[in-house]
Parts: sequence; structure tokens; C-alpha cells
Amino acid sequence: MKYDIIVVGSGPGGYVAAIRASQLGKKVAVVEKENLGGVCLNWGCIPTKALLKSAQVFEYVSHASDYGIKVGKPKAEFSNMVKRSRDVAAGMSKGVQFLCRKNKIDVLDGYGKLLRGKKVEVELKGKKTVYDADAIIIATGGRARELPNLKIDGKKIIGYREAMTLEKMPKKMVVVGAGAIGVEFAYFYNSIGTEVTIVEYMDQGLLPREDADVSKELTKIFKKSGINVLSNSSVEEVKTSGKGCKVSVKSRKDGKMQEIDCDVVLSAAGVTANIENIGLETLGIKTDRGLIQVNAYYETNVKGIYAIGDVVPGAALAHVASAEGIICVEKIAGENPEPLDYGNIPSCTYCSPEVASVGMTEKAAKEAGYTLKVGKFPFSASGKASAAGAKEGFVKVIFDAKYGEFLGAHFIGANVTEMIAEVVAARRLETTGHEIIKTVHPHPTMSEAVMEAAAAAYGEVIHL
Repeated sequence: MKYDIIVVGSGPGGYVAAIRASQLGKKVAVVEKENLGGVCLNWGCIPTKALLKSAQVFEYVSHASDYGIKVGKPKAEFSNMVKRSRDVAAGMSKGVQFLCRKNKIDVLDGYGKLLRGKKVEVELKGKKTVYDADAIIIATGGRARELPNLKIDGKKIIGYREAMTLEKMPKKMVVVGAGAIGVEFAYFYNSIGTEVTIVEYMDQGLLPREDADVSKELTKIFKKSGINVLSNSSVEEVKTSGKGCKVSVKSRKDGKMQEIDCDVVLSAAGVTANIENIGLETLGIKTDRGLIQVNAYYETNVKGIYAIGDVVPGAALAHVASAEGIICVEKIAGENPEPLDYGNIPSCTYCSPEVASVGMTEKAAKEAGYTLKVGKFPFSASGKASAAGAKEGFVKVIFDAKYGEFLGAHFIGANVTEMIAEVVAARRLETTGHEIIKTVHPHPTMSEAVMEAAAAAYGEVIHL
């Protein structure tokens, strides 16, 4: 069968690309070897947020007396939390099935592999079928990255998949890596009673790619909640021969070693692109450091072959993959889309308190040579935050002193992942600091903190 476009992979890059292509009048097929929706819907973004919501509700009930409500002592039923998470994921995957039917997209079940002449071989249970296309989009996503001395066995040393489907709650856990995945799981397990240690190689603390003030604040909050944070440290060895694990951790500052006993080790050291055994070598598609090389519209060096999402350079985020997929198919369809602005991509971490950011950190802006105006507004000064019992964190905004350009924003606090889009839109519209100050924000809301932080940068803040 011949298609205009075949998309290999149905994650938030692949299925979104397929739907947009169908909207543009193309005959489209999606190849998927496992579950529609890919890692994001089945093993990443969505089910982890369901687990985190369970942890948040558990914390609410545990602190009900703070809100004038008397309840009995809550008990975390771990298996039911996991079941709810899986049910949510299954529902979302069915939603993608519906969208594919609605948009007349053929779903080709099986393992996809590229052949010469713009063909895709789909193998299912030993049977191979070959399909032709005018254009092929590789959207095969990523998987948990394995460290050389931390091989994932799925039982004692686990990745994110196993972390959300454990049969029983571990008493002690070591999390290796303090990026978004590590921090979210550390928060979840600590909230329901697991003793958690986070080991991070970088010296900044938790979420080391975020602004230093945010990392410092989250590290302080996590330590206060009982999480053991070991930054500027490395895991040298994990012994799994006994009942549990013995983790040898080395301080990079003074070289001192310590051994930590735990039930399970979660490797949260990022993702690796799924580019093996999909035919790249057969077609001569160029890669560099494990990623497919593409132009601004995601075409590889082989005409008619495209790649999006975690398999190409750029942040391995669902919303990035979706945006890339839309731009890619619009270009294929003869539209004139703008290339994606990778400097204006929001980043969100859904622990509690949440973290959200976009644009430059203060350090990066200084290194770029800007003279800065920096404003910070703590949620402890926010009426809505006080009423909600969510006074932790702050909003930090960074402007170019010369022209008022909105260089970056860094939030930590309750529901801040819902607030960051304001800044993303403002930056896209080239909004200045003064325009943010003069934009009337509703009261009482958490979002007022954006206006107040901008006012603080210019010496006009009212509520500090």
C-alpha cells in the first residue's frame, strides 16, 4: 500500500504529526510496536502525573487539620495508586486510538524499519509487510539512559517504567540523577513514606539545569521534607548480591566514600534515543552522538526522510516533539511554517512544589553579556498562596536593562506549571518588562506574582 506519509512511532511527536498531516489532506499511516501514545501517554508524562496527584492528595489529607478539617490517619495504598495511574494511561491511549480513527489514519501494528526507496517494513509476529510512502517521519522516541556502572535489571536497579509499576512500596530507595524524572519520583515515594536519597553528579543541587536560585530553593524544601540530597556526588558501585542493594557513593568535593543500603535503585540519568535497528545505516542517514541530524524542518540528509522528537537534537520533551511534528508535516505539505524557536521552550517539573521556567537563567544571561534587571516575588507575600496554604517558592524574572527584553522566567511553587505559558506567549510577542507591569492581573491569584516580580525588577513592587 502507498501512503503520502508514514510516521514510525506514535508518541506525542508521531501521532500529532500524523493528525496534522491528515488535516492537510495527506494519506497517512502510523507504525507502532507497542501502545499508541508512546512513552509519554503510557509510561511517562501522563501516568507519572497521576502518581504525583495521588501523593499530593495523600499530603492534603495528612495535613487536613491545617485547613480546619479533622480526619483519621490516612494510609497510602500503593497498589491502588499504581492501578489508578495505569488506568489513566490506558484511557489516554484509547483517546489516541479515537483520534486516529477520526482522522482516517491507518495504524500499522508492529516493528517499523526503513528500507531503500522510501519504504517501511513492518514486522508483527514474524510476518513482514512492506509499505511505500512519499515521505517518512522517524518518531521512535527514547528510553531510559543506562550508566556504564548502573545496568538496569528491572528488579533492583530500575528505570522509570519499573518505578511506576512496582509490586510493593520500597522502604528505602536511592535515586540516581536529580533531573525532572528523578525529582518527581523522589517526591512521590518520599510523600508516601519511602526513605529516599537522591545522588546528583552536578554540584548545583536538584534540577541542575534550572536557575541556581530555583535549584537551591527546591533542594532546601526537599531536605526539609526528609529527602537525603547528595549533590556533587557519583555512584561508584551498586552491589545487588544480597537481599537489597548496597550503593557506594563518592563525594566529588573531598573524595569521601559512603555506603547506602536500600531496597531499590532508580536510574534517572536522562534518555537515550531509539535509533538502533530501524534502518538508518541502510539508508546512510547521518547521526551524531546518538541523535539523527536534521535541518530546520526536520529533513535528514536523505531526501524525503524526516525525524522529530527525542531522536533529534533538542530538549527531549513531549511538547517539543509535538511542535516539531507539526512544523515538519506543514513543510512537507507545502505550507510555510516558521522554524521552532528552541530558546522559548518551557520546561516543567511536577514535584511539589512545582518548577517551571523558560528562557535564560540569570547566569546564562550574564555570560551572554546582558546588563540585567532581575525581580523576585515570594509566594509568602501572595494572598492567594497564603489562603491556599502554598507559601513556598517564588517567581523570578529577568529582563535586559537596555531594551526591557524578557530574557527569562523561573518559577517554583504550587501550580506554577500552569502559569509559565504567560511568559512563553509574552516572549514570543516580544513583550517588555514595563508591559508586564501594566498588564492587569486578577486578584487574588498566584499569577499576580509575575506582575509583582516584574515590578520588583524595576523598583515598582507594591506588596514587598
